[in-house]
Amino acid sequence: MPRTAVALLLAAIAVAPASADPFAHSSGEWREYHRDWLASCPDRIIEDAPDYYGYSCFASTGSAELNSANLPAYKLTLVRNRLDGELDLAVTVAADDVIVDESRELVLSFGSEPPLRLAFDSDLETRFNTVNQYFISDPATRDRLLELMKAGNAVTLSVPVSGGGEREVRLSLRGVMASLDFMSTYARRVAQY
Repeated sequence: MPRTAVALLLAAIAVAPASADPFAHSSGEWREYHRDWLASCPDRIIEDAPDYYGYSCFASTGSAELNSANLPAYKLTLVRNRLDGELDLAVTVAADDVIVDESRELVLSFGSEPPLRLAFDSDLETRFNTVNQYFISDPATRDRLLELMKAGNAVTLSVPVSGGGEREVRLSLRGVMASLDFMSTYARRVAQY
């Protein structure tokens, strides 16, 4: 085989997507990477858990910017309830020294689509014991966002901050569809993957 052909073959293998079989993480979750998204399901379902972690699968992507805990400063998370199949969508703001101005709107922009503006007092809500994770409260708005996420490549998140101005963050949507498939497939499976 000529050298050029070998080089092209090796290059094709290097860029081909790796198989994303679920793996058991030391934290007790089954995880699977899908491009820029990480999907996971805990290895058991706790039906009466006090928060969604005990009975949900989830997938998220985060910003390149990290906080002092070395975690993404901004995240977009999908949560699939393993008991009833319902899907939730949340935005997390965990940047150091950032105080969200909840009197203004959070804005999600998907390319040429008109931006979606979400009011903290009516379109977003915090749940469980979180203060920085904002769930989409209206099912129709959530479903619209999900459709835009499935069709898009990236979303720009504009977070209003105290003192005026916004923090703009671009979050990847590459891997959303595969993450949704993973959560649908593995939501009820516990011991077998």
